[in-house]
Amino acid sequence: MAGVSAGTVDRVLHNRGDVSPQSKAKVQKVLDEIHYQPNVFAIGLAAKKKYSFVCLIPYYIEHDYWHSVVGGIERARQELRPFNVSVDYLCYHQGNKESYLEVCRRVEESNVDAVLIAPNFRNETLALTDYLQAKKIAYAFIDFNMEEANALTYIGQDSYKSGYIAAKILMRNYQAGEGQELVLFLSNNKNSPAEIQMQRRLAGFMSFITEEYEELVIHEVVLNKSNQENNQKTLDEFFRLHPKATLGVVFNSRVYQLGEYLRSAGRSMKGLIGYDLLKANVELLKSGDVHYLIGQRPGLQGYCGVKALCDHVVFKKSVEPVKYMPIDIMIKENIDFYFEFV
Repeated sequence: MAGVSAGTVDRVLHNRGDVSPQSKAKVQKVLDEIHYQPNVFAIGLAAKKKYSFVCLIPYYIEHDYWHSVVGGIERARQELRPFNVSVDYLCYHQGNKESYLEVCRRVEESNVDAVLIAPNFRNETLALTDYLQAKKIAYAFIDFNMEEANALTYIGQDSYKSGYIAAKILMRNYQAGEGQELVLFLSNNKNSPAEIQMQRRLAGFMSFITEEYEELVIHEVVLNKSNQENNQKTLDEFFRLHPKATLGVVFNSRVYQLGEYLRSAGRSMKGLIGYDLLKANVELLKSGDVHYLIGQRPGLQGYCGVKALCDHVVFKKSVEPVKYMPIDIMIKENIDFYFEFV
């Protein structure tokens, strides 16, 4: 149908090169016309090669964000077993540069065909991706995108837009006549190179605020991720001095730390928004101590990340460079109806 040899068709189907642009266009035109799809089961049966994938993600515990990511990866791993694809993990301590460097070194020492990366430190990630590019090893990003690293694909939210939307949702609770003030609850390592996800969310959030609320009084409260006792003292003092600070935002998955403080201290806010549908966060959403949660479908990210790498490496299929996750807005009235299909 394309007027070329069977060998040329074979090279186009398997992306082996040595095909002129004109011949490739002819073959692709026919493939599109007949809606060609490879028989993936036949490919799996015929394949002699075993494929090794590795996932670089933070350490996780049950019910946390990364535990959900792993749930999606595990589903993909089960589906890909017939195609001789193995999926393993290298876990690092989030925000710990030495831990992140160690897993990057271990990737370079391994014989892998593809890498799924939850990037943490920018320069260290770029060094790793330079190595992977030189070795022609496919890699994809989840959770956060470093555009300059030229990953095969990025699967996750648009961090900047999610911050912008968070501000737009939260400010529905703003009543100008009451003199309400806004609180940005930030982590103690907010300026760390490891917190680029949070920094982009903050930038998007403040973009909406500066566009719409020039006179709004804004406070920053810095909380320690691991020292809740010190956080309680900080929050006690802050709320004592700022009784009109009734709107708040937490840019990571730890809004439960603030919600639990408010509940135990007998305090409340008129609007509080945070990220991720952790069990503790959802419980506080249902109780009304947290008013909004933004979900980003972590299980679907893990699943789609592994599947995209398999499509590229095993099935030689084209992959979209970006697959944005929905920005899910949860309130107590709809949280019971939410589920993440992966």
